[in-house]
Amino acid sequence: MSTGGVQSLQRAFDLLERLADAGGEASLSELAATSGLPLPTIHRLIRTLVTLGYVRQNSNRRYTLGSRLIRLGETASRQYGTWARPLLSQLVDSVEETANLAVLDGDEVVYVAQVPSKHSMRMFTEVGRRLLPHGTGVGKAMLSQLPRSDVRALLERTGLPAYTSNTITDAGELLASLDEIAERGYALDESEQELGVRCIAVPVVGGPTLAAVSVSGPEGRLTKEAVARILPEVRAAAKRLADQAATA
Repeated sequence: MSTGGVQSLQRAFDLLERLADAGGEASLSELAATSGLPLPTIHRLIRTLVTLGYVRQNSNRRYTLGSRLIRLGETASRQYGTWARPLLSQLVDSVEETANLAVLDGDEVVYVAQVPSKHSMRMFTEVGRRLLPHGTGVGKAMLSQLPRSDVRALLERTGLPAYTSNTITDAGELLASLDEIAERGYALDESEQELGVRCIAVPVVGGPTLAAVSVSGPEGRLTKEAVARILPEVRAAAKRLADQAATA
């Protein structure tokens, strides 16, 4: 491939990522502002991506991510979950509670892997399940890694519906909690997604996509003392996932 071809390929992928960062939709002028590329160049690349099905033009002349990306994303998420499972199994062996891996896909949390605990009473989240991030430990862990302007834009699109009476439904309160999460390096779900369930989540920093590892269990077993004991194990699992992804 020629140098120009490589440059065009790099720019096309950059535009796809900028569309994703914008929440999946943007105008040509917005893409020009964020990418620094000339409008004619953006128009040429976007038209090619539209022809291939990776970008779609809406009736309002704005551009969105196309449906052909869905299959790529779903396959990549499954593969990520597949090679993460052995690390999650090690985590379950250490802490004796259910371990999960989730990624942020657009405005939603998607669970891509889970290894259940051996307890008869245990947490189960179906792989592929989608939830809004504000009401989950993994979601808050991932949101803490984003610029606050991006978080505000996401919340404007999704709102903050309550999963339980403990779900944070005020944007200001959530943003303040994300600052605390970013500082301490982990998030807690205190019956915010499901009553009686506590979850501790750590972001996977430096991985191939925004992700988080969590351990969840009944509040009766996953006490605050247990959380303090388990936290180093969850941190170590998140670091191993990031390290493994970097060398994959």
